[in-house]
Amino acid sequence: MKPWLIYPLAALAEIGGCFAFWAWLKLDRSLLWLAPGVACLIAFAWLLTLVPSEAAGRAFAAYGGVYICASLIWMALVEKTPPDRWDILGGLVCLVGAGLILFGPRA
Repeated sequence: MKPWLIYPLAALAEIGGCFAFWAWLKLDRSLLWLAPGVACLIAFAWLLTLVPSEAAGRAFAAYGGVYICASLIWMALVEKTPPDRWDILGGLVCLVGAGLILFGPRA
């Protein structure tokens, strides 16, 4: 599986898992929200192991930029809060940084 597919899937799994805990603790949702939340977080961790990288830290660092952009998309689509220009600019900067980490030439 390619990073361009793994990272968005991992972000969806992580955000979904974390949102389940957020919903339970902050939105007074049922304790049952935790079951799919934990399953999503397990899927997230597994997906990151599929990234073709010799260093876990590099895979995780590059993922961070994708996660930030995915979180902004989640905010817009699920929470119905559109990102402002600073959110978008910050997300783009992070995505460029993730690309440099992931695809930069290695010695």
